[in-house]
Amino acid sequence: MNIAVIPNLTKQDAFPLAEKAVKTLLDLQAKPYLPKELQPLFPLSGVSFGLEKDLYENCDTVLCIGGDGTIIRCAKEAAPYGKPVLGINVGRLGFVAGLEKDELSRLSDLIFGKYTVEERMMLEVTLEENGYVKRYHALNDAVVARGTLSRILDLRVLLNNSNVCNYRADGLIVSTPTGSTAYSLSAGGPVIDPSMWCILLSPICPHSLFTRPVVFGENSELTLMTLHDSGADESFLTIDGVISVPLKSHSSCIRIRKADISAKIIKLKDLNFYEVVNMKLAEGRA
Repeated sequence: MNIAVIPNLTKQDAFPLAEKAVKTLLDLQAKPYLPKELQPLFPLSGVSFGLEKDLYENCDTVLCIGGDGTIIRCAKEAAPYGKPVLGINVGRLGFVAGLEKDELSRLSDLIFGKYTVEERMMLEVTLEENGYVKRYHALNDAVVARGTLSRILDLRVLLNNSNVCNYRADGLIVSTPTGSTAYSLSAGGPVIDPSMWCILLSPICPHSLFTRPVVFGENSELTLMTLHDSGADESFLTIDGVISVPLKSHSSCIRIRKADISAKIIKLKDLNFYEVVNMKLAEGRA
């Protein structure tokens, strides 16, 4: 089995864990591949190196070592190639991780096929602005919010080109079920089992007594439009907490729909989603 190992070495304990994981894979007669720039750090016989894009394309499986952000990035990169991703958590919560850092012995289950693969819905986010069109993919969420100034945003939301609601809020979060345990949860949104496919809209600090999160069907297309020119006070579109694009008030149109590709997450342990949520949120209180 060819396994791409993608570690986030900025995380504490990630390097020794990655080294141990690579040695474990070699002992199991698997073939580990690492990004080319990490070659000086892993002078191990039997390890191959290449460009990260090529690793996703040519491997059988991706082993990602990091926190939720790293695992989500790997899952998005692997999605166009249909490759499943196993995350090893060295972050704080690790909702999408399949293993914790003290569970490397279970890599044998990966090699011998003792696992299931969860298919996770992704979003296609299209930004249209002054004739400019740009598309992104999100596994967690797309967020429209104010930048440095804490001013209220006026936003219009359409469902399949029909008006749904105008919002006055600090922003809006459009998330997948996977993203329901991320920013949306902090904004008061519901927890949604990632085996479901739907689109969740959660307002951030809405200026209303009655505005609540709304769940839309998987085939819905939401359109978000910024209203009222606010001069230098810009708002931003943020994808999965990583990509941030400044928006021009009064001319920005953001269309969000289910993507044509999906992420594949490897599950080794026999835990249901709600057991994982309970454990992770309990850890988060520590």
